[in-house]
Amino acid sequence: MSIKVERPGLLTSLQDLGRYGFQKYGVIVSGAMDAVSLRIANLLVGNQEGEAALEITLVGPSLTVKEDLFIAITGGDLSPQIDGEPVPLWRPVYVRKGSILSFGACRTGSRAYVAVSGGFAVEEVMNSKSTYLRGGIGGFKGRALKAGDIIQCNKMPKKSEDLFIKLKNKGGFHPFAAADWYVNPASVVNIKNKTEIRVIRGGEFDHFTPASQKQFFEQEFKITPNSDRMGYRIEGRALKAEESFELISEAVSHGTIQVPKDGNPIILLADRQTTGGYPKIAQVITADLPLIAQLKPGEKTRFKEITLEEAEQLYLEQEQKMQQLKMGLQLKKHKE
Repeated sequence: MSIKVERPGLLTSLQDLGRYGFQKYGVIVSGAMDAVSLRIANLLVGNQEGEAALEITLVGPSLTVKEDLFIAITGGDLSPQIDGEPVPLWRPVYVRKGSILSFGACRTGSRAYVAVSGGFAVEEVMNSKSTYLRGGIGGFKGRALKAGDIIQCNKMPKKSEDLFIKLKNKGGFHPFAAADWYVNPASVVNIKNKTEIRVIRGGEFDHFTPASQKQFFEQEFKITPNSDRMGYRIEGRALKAEESFELISEAVSHGTIQVPKDGNPIILLADRQTTGGYPKIAQVITADLPLIAQLKPGEKTRFKEITLEEAEQLYLEQEQKMQQLKMGLQLKKHKE
């Protein structure tokens, strides 16, 4: 089974949940920007939730399906179509051999995920299939997809075969057939609600002036075009430190918000560096990282302060919802 890339889109790459355990050697984590959408896409097609999927940014690709496939599309709504017909998100979809999966206007969000039952047949590098774009490793030849690429897919797991056959019979000679049921992503995280991002105070929060501390939580920040998988540069009224000071470079995490000398914060994301020396004013909570991932240049958001204990509770609740979803999908497929 394979997929041929006819048109690559703006940025399409293979990503899983990341390359952990190697930051001490200077190797970045990488992985999906919106891990929740990736996990749900994989669960819908019977994969392990951390399997690699296609991450599609803003302008999607055009892909020819060389064999019958079983897929799911989640994340932002980039107007997916199969042979020109709209295909629904957040559900299992049978795609007939020879059909073309393409994407149109970006309606909501900025990143979509396409999981294939069985996963993509690429080698793991340091225990991950994620593409490290700057390092040129992982994924498909260590880079974003290009026109003419042919990506092989693994064999579908047996637990997915019954639903696949049912949808194939339902589709007949039609290019695709989607399940009648779907996952409501808002049951885990509402990726459409990106106007308020929750954070906890960073290690250097107290080094900023009282006025800057206040405006960090009161003003809107705009995502600038100078943003990518490494980090989002955001603009607002410049934040100022009480006085000039130097920091020893130290470890940073997904969602760390640093403030360079120009006073405009940077939100570090999936392809972040392993360490950073700018003062850290805040940290986006894990439960809201998918919201950051679905923001696009020009959009605005605010930050809301919560406590570490609240952040931990929200993360636990989100993971409990994921487990409930996982069990629900298993029961649904068993009934199918």
